[in-house]
Amino acid sequence: MHFDVVIVGGGAGGLELAAQLGRHLGRSLGGEKVLLIDRFPYHIWKPTLHEVAAGTLDAHQEGLSYTVLARRNHFSFSIGEMCALDAQRKTITLESMKDAQGNELVPQRMVSYKHLVLATGSGSNSFGTPGIEHAYLLENAVDAQHFHTDWLSAAVRASFSSERSLSVAIVGAGATGVELSAELLEAHAELMQSLGSSQRFRLDITLVEGGERILGGLPQRISEQATLALRRKGVKVLLSTRVLELRKGELVTSGGEIQADLIVWAAGIKAADSNARLGLEVNRIHQFVVDDHLRASVADIYAMGDCAACPWEEGRQVPARAQAAHQQASYLSRVLLALLKERESDEPFVYKDFGSLVSLGDNKGVGNLMGGLAGKNFFVEGLIAKWMYMSLHLMHHRAILGSGKTGLLALARLLQQRVSGRMKLH
Repeated sequence: MHFDVVIVGGGAGGLELAAQLGRHLGRSLGGEKVLLIDRFPYHIWKPTLHEVAAGTLDAHQEGLSYTVLARRNHFSFSIGEMCALDAQRKTITLESMKDAQGNELVPQRMVSYKHLVLATGSGSNSFGTPGIEHAYLLENAVDAQHFHTDWLSAAVRASFSSERSLSVAIVGAGATGVELSAELLEAHAELMQSLGSSQRFRLDITLVEGGERILGGLPQRISEQATLALRRKGVKVLLSTRVLELRKGELVTSGGEIQADLIVWAAGIKAADSNARLGLEVNRIHQFVVDDHLRASVADIYAMGDCAACPWEEGRQVPARAQAAHQQASYLSRVLLALLKERESDEPFVYKDFGSLVSLGDNKGVGNLMGGLAGKNFFVEGLIAKWMYMSLHLMHHRAILGSGKTGLLALARLLQQRVSGRMKLH
């Protein structure tokens, strides 16, 4: 198989890039121009994984089929995982696929390209902490659904136990850890409404952060407001606390031992170890090193999103956020369209920080808007911040579905919640 543009990774950036290129190229030049590859058959917007984990968002309803999106946006899709890259021959190899019994379903395949875009994202960084296998990770929808299943089982046990309590420890107080804490509290509150008084149990959440404040990459005021909101909700926030070891049902930290029925690891980011074996320059956390045009160290290969180390300002890198992937998708769409028309593009990628929003559940949120009126930054909180946070999800859907279908999808999910409730109990 040969394609003009091959995109590996169907996350926020990769999928938006495939959709934009497909809509421009597919209608006029046929469907064999753009290929998107992902190891899962459906797409979940990564910032919503904490909701899937808590059960306040149903992955089966939220998931968007790549094959359906490919048909509607005029690109091709192939399920698979890249296992090798031959930059000289301009080919990638996709690993063979097997069923649950180990029988081969799809043999190993080779795809050639004219331009390659790597958008494989990143995962958690364990920092070599012993016992990481005792923690749940939230790197994809499968991880989130796995945690949700065990969370419900733990809730059932707690409702019939003599202690009537369930303890959850979350390591890492970035956006994922903070939002998961709030979402679990909201899920617990809804669950308690469906149980009789004799089955209700207490939920104890401990948020463990090695830094001096939570949400360390965001402005101080957001951190302070979020800390205050979480503590008011009953979350135990531990700062400047290093995790030394994980054991079954226990965290060993610099401040002592913490008992926990469930442990979630949400600290740090790290790209796949396999990136270092592809023959491209990577940094210490295995992100592909790119220039200000998102070009990797080998010609005709680009990297974007969380898997790319892209220069920004004052020696910093573009942060691993959904808004960065969205901007990079729009930029690469223009660049690749120009190259396919045999025109060079000297326009560098310029990241614009539009601010950050954090969901705190219960129709609350905090955030800051960058570059607002008169060039000032604005702090937002409460219901307005929550609505703006939700609008980011709709903007992503609009980029791949269009305005009309996004509106219908939002209405359908609102009606579904009215009928069956917000909390997924299965």
